Amino acid sequence: MPSYLQIENISKSYGPKVLFQNIDFNINEGDKVALIAPNGTGKTSLLRILAGKESSDSGGKVMFLKDIRIAFLEQDYSFDPEKSIFRQIMDSSTQWTSHLDQDHLWQYENRVKQLLTQFNLSDHERQMKSLSGGEVKRVAITEMLASEADFYIMDEPTNHLDIDAIEFLEARLKHSRCTLFMVTHDRYFLDRVCNTVMEMDRGSIYIYKGDYMNFLEKRQERIDNYNAETEKVRNLYRRELEWMHASPCARTGKAKYRKQAFWEIKERADDSYIQRKVDMSETQAKSTYLGNKVINCKDVSFWWEEKCYLSHFTYNFQRYERVGIVGRNASGKTTFLNLLTGGYRPEWGGTLEGVIDRGESLKIGYYHQEGMHFKPGQTVLETVGDLHLLNRFLFPHDMLQNPVERLSGGERRRLYLLTILMKQPNFLILDEPTNDLDIVTLEILEEYLMEFKGSLLVVSHDRHFLDRLVDHLFVFCGDGVVKDFVGNYTEYRTFIKDYEASRKADEKPAETVGTKVKTAAPKKLTWKEQQELKALEKLLPKLEAEKADLEAKLSGGTLDPQELQAASTRYGALRQELDTAEMRWLELSEIG
Repeated sequence: MPSYLQIENISKSYGPKVLFQNIDFNINEGDKVALIAPNGTGKTSLLRILAGKESSDSGGKVMFLKDIRIAFLEQDYSFDPEKSIFRQIMDSSTQWTSHLDQDHLWQYENRVKQLLTQFNLSDHERQMKSLSGGEVKRVAITEMLASEADFYIMDEPTNHLDIDAIEFLEARLKHSRCTLFMVTHDRYFLDRVCNTVMEMDRGSIYIYKGDYMNFLEKRQERIDNYNAETEKVRNLYRRELEWMHASPCARTGKAKYRKQAFWEIKERADDSYIQRKVDMSETQAKSTYLGNKVINCKDVSFWWEEKCYLSHFTYNFQRYERVGIVGRNASGKTTFLNLLTGGYRPEWGGTLEGVIDRGESLKIGYYHQEGMHFKPGQTVLETVGDLHLLNRFLFPHDMLQNPVERLSGGERRRLYLLTILMKQPNFLILDEPTNDLDIVTLEILEEYLMEFKGSLLVVSHDRHFLDRLVDHLFVFCGDGVVKDFVGNYTEYRTFIKDYEASRKADEKPAETVGTKVKTAAPKKLTWKEQQELKALEKLLPKLEAEKADLEAKLSGGTLDPQELQAASTRYGALRQELDTAEMRWLELSEIG
């Protein structure tokens, strides 16, 4: 496979903090790579350098194969709030549409409209300012997919998406021939889309072919080997230390080269691999008593203008139960949480009916989807005054005076989570808690929540997160309808698929006894089609051989610039020719 992207010697720092330094890696055609690293280590900065939005501090090289098309999905999509959905996409797609003739432009517009419909945004004339965060994300992804680029760079593509949208995107990317490089915390999405995990750790890049579990196993092997080597170096260091302390020979003194080697050995001996993890044990140790009465809802309904978000909802929450909430974007999930917690105010508008009765011992910890609010210039230490807790949540001393706005998205989320947990709530309500958190922090949060001594209500699009934590689901079906499903998310999806398959089977008209069913005669190949099939059977091996030859030349590094240009141009045309020939061969083969 030809190399689509080659990175050499790129670095990035912010002030005294070095994110990464002099890193190199290569991505070939067809690679689908997930980048994993702790929050604050520069994942987004690296993606922005690849996309040309930022520059490397050390110069270095970012080299894409000539003439391949690149699309970049950022975490935050910039848009004009007054534009319609369709106009926003078309005006932002000039790099793809400016060179198209009328026929191809019409095809592009149809592709955009089809994707929007598949993403449940069939009203293409809605203004951008009326969209929820998840709907804006779907617009951004539509713009990316419509480009049909060769190389996608994606920064947290599943953030803010509902699960239906994630599964649609997952299936699309899984079956696409595109090459992609993405940051994601969604472990199911990673496993089903990607074939490679790239880890950025301590300024170095490590590549693991395979899924997330393989990455965990191989990574641990690497760390164990590194620490074993460290132990060997320490033994050598102890011997060299004895030599350094010994009296020098009468006339020669100690050799300078051996002194220099000693300091190098000492530095390596001190470098054991210890991975710091968020420590939530102290926030778990203290708990607030939760009585039998938690939150009782009786015949609760809520309308905003003409839209019903909750219809005649009755439920009594129990101590220690764990409920997941799923449903499409804008179906009322966050509105429901605000009603439960008393965050709704009548003067804001809308109509609320029914009774929401909260227990006297109830102490809610509410993690909002939009994150924490802080004053400009407010520091980490001013936000959480407990130095001990800050250190346990991986905020070292040199970060305490940093303004909160200078933290990465994941670091802000971690700080926000700390401000909630330190109050020892007995009912945790989490609205999309997995957004922006790195995978390691997510797994620690899951372990904490599994031991949490209270009730849990969580809105999440992270299927792995839901599968580990919840006992049952509230499924928001639209128009205010909420259904209760006993089981986790995977069990729910299995139930839905089985139900739909059964319903389709029941809808097939039963054959009346004794009725003869006339079936159409199978279609046969014409003489002309038979000759076309024979020609394709001879042509396909030749095209495959030419493709393999070109790939070897493109990745061999022996072509001069003119030859490389010609080979790249031919390779692109050859891929299209091969795709067309394969599709036609399949059509004829099915008939014959």
